[in-house]
Amino acid sequence: MSLTLDVLRAAARDIAAAVSSGQMSARAVTAAALGHVDARNPQLNAFTDITRARALAKAAAIDAGHAPRGALAGVPYAVKNLYDVAGVVTRAGSKINRDNAAAATDAFVVEKLEAAGAVLLGALDMDEYAYGFTGENVHDGDSRNPHDPRHMTGGSSGGSAGAVASGMVAFALGSDTNGSIRVPASLCGLFGLKPTYGRLSRRGVFPFVASLDHVGVLARSAGDLALAYDAMQGRDSGDPAQAAREAEHVLPLLSQGATGLRIAVAGDYFRRSGRPECFAAVDAVAAALGATRDVVVPSAAAARAAAFVITAAEGAAFHLSRLRQRPQDFDAAVRDRLFAGAMIPAEAVLRAQKLRAWFRGRINALFEEVDIVLTPATPCRAPLSGQKTIEIDGADVPVRANLGLYTQPISFIGLPALTVPLWTPGEHLPIGVQIIGPPWREDLILRVAHELERKGVAHAPVAP
Repeated sequence: MSLTLDVLRAAARDIAAAVSSGQMSARAVTAAALGHVDARNPQLNAFTDITRARALAKAAAIDAGHAPRGALAGVPYAVKNLYDVAGVVTRAGSKINRDNAAAATDAFVVEKLEAAGAVLLGALDMDEYAYGFTGENVHDGDSRNPHDPRHMTGGSSGGSAGAVASGMVAFALGSDTNGSIRVPASLCGLFGLKPTYGRLSRRGVFPFVASLDHVGVLARSAGDLALAYDAMQGRDSGDPAQAAREAEHVLPLLSQGATGLRIAVAGDYFRRSGRPECFAAVDAVAAALGATRDVVVPSAAAARAAAFVITAAEGAAFHLSRLRQRPQDFDAAVRDRLFAGAMIPAEAVLRAQKLRAWFRGRINALFEEVDIVLTPATPCRAPLSGQKTIEIDGADVPVRANLGLYTQPISFIGLPALTVPLWTPGEHLPIGVQIIGPPWREDLILRVAHELERKGVAHAPVAP
């Protein structure tokens, strides 16, 4: 059957509609997507594993009526390689994990997407053990920004961003501990969603920092984010960290837009330490939404510092046996930060946790006054691959530590947040704005993202 739309640029919902109606075959869609992976991946290094046989078998089953033609029928997607995929080794970007046996089953959210008819094309590159913001990996190679391969994707979900921004897949799963979905979404020009902590099951997802880890999704539209997010929802008795909440679907609510929402721009901490383009992007979004109120997120700098402490200490505790047995097999930069985390005094961790509880209370009070808070997503556009420092406020600061400058205080207390992409005329690289909502209100941030897309302020074109 011939293609009736450009599946490399089409929205997931349009692909699913065409497959479900019989206008296109799932096999034709899958073959086109795999062909694009073969053509683009050697340059972009987004995929670490291509599940070709599985994808073609699933597509054939959909066409034959033996697999569901659900909301994502025939839609090609891929997952960060810390998600379990049956028959694939869950490397989590590491050299050590590749000695493990292949996963016996899929991660819970992968099972949910499969049940909705999505077609998995493979696993994606990432920073080692998700400990990084650059998308650089000494074992699997660096992921490259599709809009300019000289530049980094951001991380740690760098391969996920590269695969979606290049049109290899319609959407991809990532994980976000301190900003690992929102940062690459900003640098690669995508919509990237980190739901509320505990909203989605993490069963079958290799951990980094259990008290901060989130699973989420990157896509080229707010509608596709909502479509994938809705399909991933559901209670999982196998994940003790998941909240006891039933699915709350957001796709039917997107058309409500931003009408009636109290939207504010975060000042103080969130108006410092960034390049002019990140603040200009926030101002453009605020103007489009008619947001004139400014708010201060109290002690955001202290929250970020406490997030660093908890990340390093919990990460080191989780990896302690690997650090003792195979220190030479870590990326040196990751290993050194984990060693440093292992030496953090217990008193410092306790103080960080106390600040976390205090900060959560203050932010909950803030969200009694407003519904949405806008901030930059990253302090700059994508740095060059391998670049070690960026100039901000006249000083050179480390890239790896500072790309998450604006995302870490939000992850710290598990708020739902997403990145929307903006493009400045004359610039070939995008920059993102972060939309933050109160706990469990993914519907609000997705409504705002959809409104910005409808107004033409935010959009995510496939890289040429």
